[in-house]
Amino acid sequence: MGLFDFVGNIGKKIFGKEEEASSAVTQHISEDNPGVENVAVKVENGVAKIEGTAKDASALEKAILMAGNIAGITKVEAEGVTIASGEALASDDEFYVIEKGDTLWKIAEKAYGNGAKYTKIVEVNKEVIKDADKIFPGQKIRIPKGL
Repeated sequence: MGLFDFVGNIGKKIFGKEEEASSAVTQHISEDNPGVENVAVKVENGVAKIEGTAKDASALEKAILMAGNIAGITKVEAEGVTIASGEALASDDEFYVIEKGDTLWKIAEKAYGNGAKYTKIVEVNKEVIKDADKIFPGQKIRIPKGL
């Protein structure tokens, strides 16, 4: 399932010392669990290694984004996760890194030709976008296809 890169110095700050990181990231994913049973995360040197059983590829992608958009996490490894549905991780959705000056409206205009469809982006990223007015450069989100 590979290694996913993130910008380590941005995102939500949920731990102060690396010794706290594993339990803090595990708890963070568990609170808004996107569908990963027995989720456990081990963090070493900024790399979050997720373990558990995802109900489907979408659930795993959401867990990866939740972990990766935390300050102090530079990479997420998901080789310890089994996808219960048997589907592959690669979906039709694409990952997008928010740039300075981006708004969800502008991103939706680029992706779909219609800025009003930004609500669909918020909906599929509800675990990482808590407030549509509060996105930040370097944040990675999913852009669903087929709208």
